Amino acid sequence: MSDYTVINPATGETVASYPVATDAEIESAVTLSHSAYTGWSRASTVTERAALLRRVAELHRERRDELADIIVREMGKTREGGLGEVDFAADIIEYYADNAEKFTADQPIDILGEGTAVVRRAPLGVLLGIMPWNFPYYQVARFAAPNIVNGNTIILKHASQCPESAAAIEKIFLDAGFPAGAYVNVYATNEQAATIIADPRVQGVSLTGSERAGAAVAEVAGRHLKKVALELGGSDPFIVLSTDDLDAVAQMATDARLDNTGQSCNGAKRFIVVDELYDEFLEKFTAKMAAATVGDPLEEDTVLGPLSSLIAAERLQEQIDTAVSQGARVVTGGKRDGAFFEPTVLTDVTSDMNVYGEELFGPAGVVYRVADENEAVALANDTTFGLGSYVFTTDPEQADRVANKMDAGMVYVNIVLADSPELPFGGVKRSGTAREMGSLATEEFVNKKLIRVA
Repeated sequence: MSDYTVINPATGETVASYPVATDAEIESAVTLSHSAYTGWSRASTVTERAALLRRVAELHRERRDELADIIVREMGKTREGGLGEVDFAADIIEYYADNAEKFTADQPIDILGEGTAVVRRAPLGVLLGIMPWNFPYYQVARFAAPNIVNGNTIILKHASQCPESAAAIEKIFLDAGFPAGAYVNVYATNEQAATIIADPRVQGVSLTGSERAGAAVAEVAGRHLKKVALELGGSDPFIVLSTDDLDAVAQMATDARLDNTGQSCNGAKRFIVVDELYDEFLEKFTAKMAAATVGDPLEEDTVLGPLSSLIAAERLQEQIDTAVSQGARVVTGGKRDGAFFEPTVLTDVTSDMNVYGEELFGPAGVVYRVADENEAVALANDTTFGLGSYVFTTDPEQADRVANKMDAGMVYVNIVLADSPELPFGGVKRSGTAREMGSLATEEFVNKKLIRVA
């Protein structure tokens, strides 16, 4: 059985296949990770773990070309995008190495009485990470780095189309000097992942992926009383209320929609524009979307490579075709060629259409016309998702007012593509239950132990 398969979406070529783990191998992985936790991890200091983690970051940078080439083959990322992702993963890992002692320090409490009290952060134990294909290195870095700093050990189930990047990450941890079991890659099935979650030696699970996968994992975790952190989908609004440079705003809208060939959970997907700017914005945005270069992901000037798979492209085509059949208008694009998909702009979408409530995971966006700020906010919040959001205005008071009204985990004002290691990432509603990156990531899987001394 070879369910972990690399199929180059640009060519359709099957590059390599890897057998899924046997049940005995899964048991061995859990045993190894638990032994690393009870032995090495409990005996190590945060300074020692940070030093090893810093070496992990260095190895990402030393191997950036090799790592980028792997994900070009696995999921069609442009090579420039792959190099940027490896660099960002290294930055995240280094950030937690640099701040390890601060994030794990005791927190004194002013008590009502004599004596002392502190909250001491202690590891929980073995954690399972279930990671997606769209950012094979970045997603792993933001889960693994803060948890290893805390002293937890990691079992990592990557997406089935990312076996080679998954193996490359495990090798980096071993080459950096981490003991066997501190970070373990497993080619597990969904059923085997459920077995890992149920194992009493495993203390929690983090998943980044679809709503369906999140619900399934949360159900298993809840049944076994395990901590679960979910990072799920998004249909982020991009609100344009006022601007001194509409061309720049249209360019940022294009960049935010086409990043990673449109396959980002926090990519801008719904463009909500006040009436007086709508026509000009639509014209500029459409022109910039249509001009984006679609082609070989290895070429430097390629903006859009293929989608991650033929199935992903077919799914997006189905969504676009359904939208058109229900009355939406395609202003540009709308068609695929194999796994490649044209940059697409839709208008005339109404609340009774399927696409109104769906996430478009590819280079397609919907532009809406609204009368004013209140209508923009109401439309932006009229979704089951609540990951990120973008607000463009020249009025600082309006920016603050709208940001307060957004039902989202993140609000970016007059800026896009501004993720950074120190900034927490996460959403509300059906977009997830946790925060990654920043100091908040170190709080998800840690025992905040009270020590009260008389």
